[in-house]
Amino acid sequence: MLRLDSYQVAARIVFLVTLAGVLLLAFLPVQLSPDIGWAVHQDKLNHAAAFAVLAALGSLGWPERKVRLIVLLAFTGAAIEVLQGAQLIGRDMDAFDLVADCAGMAFGLTIASWTKRRRVGGLP
Repeated sequence: MLRLDSYQVAARIVFLVTLAGVLLLAFLPVQLSPDIGWAVHQDKLNHAAAFAVLAALGSLGWPERKVRLIVLLAFTGAAIEVLQGAQLIGRDMDAFDLVADCAGMAFGLTIASWTKRRRVGGLP
């Protein structure tokens, strides 16, 4: 029987909630997007941060499914850009957003790897 550690369960739940939040923010029309100050003007940083968090949480929640996670997140980032380019929500498609998503994923996977190493064996 599969036994999940409590941190894996928590990471999975937070991953799914975060993914829902990222998708909601990505598909809100520009007029309805929340004004959260300086971060609104840092689009690429927002993309990288969101996908770093998603990759780290996903990697901690499903450590045996890292390749599937990377494919899912890459597909999600591409789908967001394609749908934003459809002009249904007043957003623009930008290929550099997908580059920022991938950079964020790499950073998030690195952070998750460090976290797992420290938890498992106390390695640096």
